[in-house]
Amino acid sequence: MLLSRYNTEVACEAGCDEAGRGCLAGSVYAAAVVLPPDYSHPLLNDSKQLSDARRRALRTDIERDALAWAVGTATAAEIDDINILRASILAMHRALDGLSLRPDFIIVDGNRFTPYGQTPHATIVKGDARYLSIAAASILAKTYRDDEMHRLAALYPGYGWERNAGYPTAAHREAIARLGVTPYHRRTFRLT
Repeated sequence: MLLSRYNTEVACEAGCDEAGRGCLAGSVYAAAVVLPPDYSHPLLNDSKQLSDARRRALRTDIERDALAWAVGTATAAEIDDINILRASILAMHRALDGLSLRPDFIIVDGNRFTPYGQTPHATIVKGDARYLSIAAASILAKTYRDDEMHRLAALYPGYGWERNAGYPTAAHREAIARLGVTPYHRRTFRLT
């Protein structure tokens, strides 16, 4: 069972996670979610453990139940300019900027984060499998990114983005070799 809070001493805790770090194409997405202090949901889990249908149903619940939530992105061009780690953190900061509430504490999935102003934070490896707010953020980041890749797949057919979401599948790499790169490919990544 996932935990509702990391820091029980604060009134407002935000969970952050990202989606799309390992992709060859598309923006990296991040979300920040503030859940009610004693929130529980029997089906909420790390987005990687859920079907697409379950993630989409949970997205509706998260958006309804959260005290605040926001999604931020960093583009493929930004990823190429500053690297994927910095771009992932930039997307998280943009998500935090979008919150209607200022968190007193931030918990982040993973082991790297750049301070967000003066707000204290903790990085938690596999945090999306331990804390509800990070799991909720992982679901929002993943579903919003998937929506964008489906939209881009219609503009750039042939890469299979509607199926692979820009990840480095054999079919995606073959399509790059055959069709070339798009403006949405990350040129600093090994594409073929």
